[in-house]
Amino acid sequence: MSPEGGVQTDRAALLAHYDLDAAGFEALDDITRFASRLCAVPTAIVSIVEDDRQRFLARVGLEASETPRHLSFCAHAMLGEQLFTVPDTHEDPRFAENGLVTGPPFIRFYAGAPLKSSDGIPLGALCVIDSQPREGLTAIQEEGLILLAQQVSTFLENRRADRIQRKDAKSRARALAESEERFRILADAMPQMVWSTLPDGYHDYYNARWYAFTGMPEGSTDGEEWNGMFHPDDQPIAWERWRHSLATGDPYEIEYRLRHHSGDYRWVLGRALPMRDAKGRITRWFGTCTDIHARKQEMEEREMIAHELSHRIKNIFSVINGLIGLSARQHPALAGIAEELRDRVNALGRAHDYVRPHSLGSASEQGQNSLIGVLGQLFAPYQSAAQNRIIIHGADQVIDDRSATPLALLFHELATNAAKYGALSNAQGKVHVTIAAEGETSVMEWREEGGPSVASPSTGGFGTRLIALSVERQLGGRIERDWRPEGLVVSLRIPTRAMRRDPAETG
Repeated sequence: MSPEGGVQTDRAALLAHYDLDAAGFEALDDITRFASRLCAVPTAIVSIVEDDRQRFLARVGLEASETPRHLSFCAHAMLGEQLFTVPDTHEDPRFAENGLVTGPPFIRFYAGAPLKSSDGIPLGALCVIDSQPREGLTAIQEEGLILLAQQVSTFLENRRADRIQRKDAKSRARALAESEERFRILADAMPQMVWSTLPDGYHDYYNARWYAFTGMPEGSTDGEEWNGMFHPDDQPIAWERWRHSLATGDPYEIEYRLRHHSGDYRWVLGRALPMRDAKGRITRWFGTCTDIHARKQEMEEREMIAHELSHRIKNIFSVINGLIGLSARQHPALAGIAEELRDRVNALGRAHDYVRPHSLGSASEQGQNSLIGVLGQLFAPYQSAAQNRIIIHGADQVIDDRSATPLALLFHELATNAAKYGALSNAQGKVHVTIAAEGETSVMEWREEGGPSVASPSTGGFGTRLIALSVERQLGGRIERDWRPEGLVVSLRIPTRAMRRDPAETG
C-alpha cells in the first residue's frame, strides 16, 4: 500500500525528465545483480514510484516489470533518509495483507534504500527482497546497499541532465531556425539588397533582391566573388574600404557602380555594420546595398544646371560692371561713386564664384562652405608676396550661398575703409580678423593696428549703413564699433543658423 500523505510536489513532471520510457538502463542491471549477491537474496529491484504504479528499471529474480502503487513497499522506503527494513512481513500489520505478500513473489523480507533527485525529491528505491524472513542486513550489507542506491541516483541525474541538455539544444536549434527563417522573410521583403558575412568577411548570404537585381545564380557571388560585380574602376576602392572595416570594426560605407542584370552598371550605396558578442568580438557583418542611381543622376543634372546658372550670373556681374563703367565715362563727375559701386559688385562676384563655382576647375580646395575661404578671396587684393596685411585667426565657420553675399559686402566695406582711412592706408598697418564659435553664435572681430588715428565719424555714411544692413537685417546679428587710438575694432555676433541653412531646408 502507499503511505498516507505523500510529498506534495509535481513528481510526474519531474519523472518525465528522466525519459523512463526510453532504453538505456543496462548499467542498472549490473547494480541489481551486485546488490542481490551482496545481500544474499534472490531478488533486487530498482523501482521508480509513479502516481498509479511502480515501474522496475532493472530487476533480478522477478518477472514482473511493474506493480500497482498501492502495493508498493518502495513508496514507503523513498520517503526516508536511511534504509527502510521489514524483517518479517507477516509480523508487520502494514504489509501482512499486501497482495505481494499473500501472492507472488511472496515477500517475507524487504530492505530498501531511497532514491532521491538532486533537489531532494523522492523517486523510488533500490531494494532487496527475500521469500524468507530475516533479522536484517549486516552492517556491510546496509552500507553497500546505500552506496549502490547513491550510484543509481547519480545515474538517473546524469540521464536527466543529458535529456534536458538535448532538449535545450533542440529548442535552441529550433529557435535559431525560426529566427533565421523570420530574418530571411524580413530581408526578402526589404527594398534594399541585404547581405551578411562571417567575421573574416566571407560573404555567405544574400537576399532575394540581390539576385533579382544582379541576375546572378544563387551562391555564385559567395566568398570574394562579390567584388567582381562592381565596375572595374570601383573594385580597388571597394576592397580597400572593406579590408579597413574588417581590420578595425569601423562601419563600412561606400558608393559604387554595381552590375545590373541588364548588363548596365548602376550606382548603389553600400553600408555594413558589425554584430558583436558580450565580449565585443565581431560575430557577423550585416550590410545593405541601396539603388541610388536615379538620385545620382538627378544630383548630376542639378549640379550641371547650377554650374550653368552660376556661369550666367557671373556674366551678369560682368555686364553690370560694364554698364557702371559706361555710365562713369558719360558722367565723369560720378567716376568716384561708380568705382566704389564696381568694387562692391566685384566683391559680390568673388563671393558668389567661391560658394557657387561655375566649373569644377574654379572650385576652391577649401570647399565651397568655408568662411575663411571667402575672406581669402575678398582680401586677396590687399595682400602681397612680402606680407599679409590682413591676418585671419581662429576656427573656420561653415557658410552657404545665402550668407555669403551679406558677409562679402560687410568685409569688403571694412577692408575698403581701412585702405582709405585706417590700418591699410600706410605700409605699417595690419588687420587681424578673429573667428570663433560661442554656443549657437558665430563671433568675429575686425581689429586694426599700426594705422593713423581715426576718430569716430559724426554721421554714418552709405558704407556704414550698408554694414548695418548686412549684419542686422540680413543676418539677424549685432555689430559694435570701438574707435580706439591704435585702430578701429569691430565686433560681430551672428546666429549660427543665419550662417548656413539647416539640412532639412535643403532636403
